[in-house]
Amino acid sequence: MNSDSDLQIAGDILEVPHLLQPPREHPATVAEFAGLARAVAADRAQWAHLVRYDATTRWYHRLRTGPGYEVWLLSWLPGQGSGRHDHGPSAGVLTVLEGTLTEHTARGTRALAAGAGAQRVFAPGYVHEVVNDALEPAVSLHVYFPGLTEMPMHAPQCSAGAARGADAGSVATA
Repeated sequence: MNSDSDLQIAGDILEVPHLLQPPREHPATVAEFAGLARAVAADRAQWAHLVRYDATTRWYHRLRTGPGYEVWLLSWLPGQGSGRHDHGPSAGVLTVLEGTLTEHTARGTRALAAGAGAQRVFAPGYVHEVVNDALEPAVSLHVYFPGLTEMPMHAPQCSAGAARGADAGSVATA
C-alpha cells in the first residue's frame, strides 16, 4: 500500500491558482440551482420584506433572473393552491421558506415544511399540484431553468390509475 497522500503526489492546488476555476456567477447544474435556492432561503433579508398575501389568489413576485433561469417568491394563504400543472420545458426547484405546503402527484402526497429541508427538484413535464392545507400562511421559493414560459394545467386526478397514466413520463427527485 502506498503511503503517499494525494497532496504529496499532486501538490497543493492552492499553490497553483491558475488551475483553480473561478466560482460561477450564475448556476449551470441542477445541484447549483438547488444550492442557489438554499442560499436565497437562508438570506431572509433578501426576500422577507417583499412577501405579500392576497385573499383571492396566490401572490407571486419575480425575485431574480439570470441567464437561463428565474427565481420566484410565492405566498399561500390557507386553502390556496396551484391547480394540477406542469412547467412545460422548464425544470425547477421548490423550497418552502415559511409554513407547510402539500404536494400532490401521481405517486402520492408529500408535506413540505419550512425548516425541515423541504426542497423538491423536478424535471420538465413533471405534473403536480401544490396546496396550502395548513391553518397558517406559507411562503415558497421557486427556481425555474430555463425561465418559466408556460404552465399547462391538467385535469384533476380522478383515480390513482388515471393519474399514473397522465404522469407516466414524469421524473422527480427529492
